[in-house]
Amino acid sequence: MYVCIRPFNTDDSWRMEAVLAKYENQINVFSEFLEDLPDTDEPVWILGECYNAKTEKAELLSDVHSRLWFSYRKKFSPIGGTGPSSDAGWGCMLRCGQMILAQAVVCSQLGRAWRWKAEGQQPEEYHRILHCFLDRKDSCYSIHQMAQMGVGEGKSVGEWYGPNTVAQVLKKLALFDDWNSLAVYVSMDNTVVIEDIKKQCRQTIRGSRLRPRPCGWGEPFASGEPTDQACSHTHGNRSTWPLAQTQPPSDWRPLLLVIPLRMGINHINPVYIQALKECFKMPQSCGVLGGKPNLAYYFIGFVGEELIYLDPHTTQATVESEAGSGVDDQSYHCLRSPRRMKITSLDPSVALGFFVRARRILMGGVTWSSRRSS
Repeated sequence: MYVCIRPFNTDDSWRMEAVLAKYENQINVFSEFLEDLPDTDEPVWILGECYNAKTEKAELLSDVHSRLWFSYRKKFSPIGGTGPSSDAGWGCMLRCGQMILAQAVVCSQLGRAWRWKAEGQQPEEYHRILHCFLDRKDSCYSIHQMAQMGVGEGKSVGEWYGPNTVAQVLKKLALFDDWNSLAVYVSMDNTVVIEDIKKQCRQTIRGSRLRPRPCGWGEPFASGEPTDQACSHTHGNRSTWPLAQTQPPSDWRPLLLVIPLRMGINHINPVYIQALKECFKMPQSCGVLGGKPNLAYYFIGFVGEELIYLDPHTTQATVESEAGSGVDDQSYHCLRSPRRMKITSLDPSVALGFFVRARRILMGGVTWSSRRSS
């Protein structure tokens, strides 16, 4: 069971920020306990890639630093016009949901081998991806859109989410993302139906597939319907992204497969630990949503008996960016050493994520996982 401290309603904003800062600092102090990578001969697995911590530390850190990191933000436009202007204290699982989806989008648009360099020039697709997640009402995977789409899942704006709920929100939002054309399949009752996946990945995108547009939204919606500007960054009626550089239509949509699981009652059952590790070894791995009581993390790998994760519990100022322009991206990459926690401390409610680019990879993954489980 997940619990998260939420900001109380008060006119004394300075008092609320003080409470949240104290809460955040307590989390950061605790998280530092296992921050540095161990000097070990055991392999370190990061989203399907294996590293030697002694001889490949630079490559390992480059991989971790290249993952998009979404944390609490403050001073964004109020959600729904009158709602909260910060997600500190309640949005950690939503931020983790953004991270697992962003990993799938990066794999789709840039490839798993892509690496971010702090001083280097990034491809245009990279900035398009960041625009999808900016904290503004017209970005398709913003905290605004996720919180409002959650209303349809029975969650009020400002309420905390579990892994399955955030997966359902991502699935709904992806339906309106013409640029990425990403299908999100969420398994039910621990069962993945291959034929259902094939059907979903063969479906055409909402509207015409001949004019895919970069991700972004117009006005926010709470009813499950997009606005006229859905999935486009526009100035007037003209898109600021050149359509000629978009990917051509395909008869198979890339897939983010999300499998919500409960691997125990109050604590993770030890019989599932090895299987969880094997998931991080799969080349299709997009990580795991989960955490522990009071905290949600995005897990990206493991070393020995410890999980490696990105922590959203840092409050940063909102980044402003004009549609069609580059994004100041320094705060979207976590440059500290990877944080770790004991696998046995993991809450049993998790959601596994896998990126599948093509049908043959889907069937190959089924064969791979079948051999591993036998």
